[in-house]
Amino acid sequence: MTWGSTASDSFRSQEESGSELEVYFTAYTSFFRKVRGSDEQIDSGKQELSVGEIQQKVKEYNAQINSNLYMMVNKDGFYTGFIKVHFQLARPISLPPPQSLYSTREEEQQGRRMKRRTSFYLPKDTAKHLHISSQTRVREVIEALLNKFTVVDNPAKFALFERAERQSQVYMRKLSDDECPLYLRLCAGPSEKALSLVLKENETGDVNWDAFSFPELCNFLRILQREEEEHVRQIVKRYTLAREKMKQAMARITTPG
Repeated sequence: MTWGSTASDSFRSQEESGSELEVYFTAYTSFFRKVRGSDEQIDSGKQELSVGEIQQKVKEYNAQINSNLYMMVNKDGFYTGFIKVHFQLARPISLPPPQSLYSTREEEQQGRRMKRRTSFYLPKDTAKHLHISSQTRVREVIEALLNKFTVVDNPAKFALFERAERQSQVYMRKLSDDECPLYLRLCAGPSEKALSLVLKENETGDVNWDAFSFPELCNFLRILQREEEEHVRQIVKRYTLAREKMKQAMARITTPG
C-alpha cells in the first residue's frame, strides 16, 4: 500500500482526551524492546564510483524496472530517482491537532489551551515512494517523510534501515545519517529482495530518552508504575495460590482417611 493524500483514511486513529497517557500506554511494551540478536548487519561494500560507472549503472538500472520510476543522470554524475520506504512502526505517530474554533482569546493569550494530538497506528504494509537526489542523506529522507505528512514526532525517534534477503535469511543494517539511500538503491539494483529501505523506531537496545518531550517522559513514568504494580500483583497472586495448594495438600496428609 502506498500513502496518498488521504492517508488518514487508512489509519486506525484515536484522539487524546486531555492526556497523552492512554495513547502511549497502548504501545508501552515496545518502548523497551531490544534489537534482536538475529539481525545481522549487511556489508554495504560502499566504494566511490566514477562518472562513467554511475552512468552505466543508471542505464542498467532503468533497463530492469517495469515502471516509470526511472533514474536520471547528468553528465557530471549527479543523478535523481525514486526510493521506496516501508514503514514498520510499532508505536503510533502523532499529527498536530486541528485548529479549534471554540478556544477563547483569553485562553490563547495565557497559553492555557490544552495541547492535544491525534495519534495513528500505521498498517504494517504501508510504503511510500520518495523522489530524491544522489546527494540526499538519510536524515533528510526521514525529515522529508515526516514533514510530508505533518508528523510532529521528533525525527530522532526514527531510523532508516536497509533490509536484504539472502538464502532465506533476512539481514538488517541501520543506516548512518550521512549515507545516501539513492546510491544504495543504484548499487543494489531495483530488486526489493536485494535491498529494501525500512523506517523503524530508533532503537539500539538503549532508549534515547533525550528525544522525548517532558510530558511524554512523565507518561512513561506512569506507564512503568502501572506495569510494576501489575507485575507485583501477579507475583503475589501466584505465590498465594501456591501457598494455599500446599496447605490443602498438608491437610489431606494429616487428616485420617
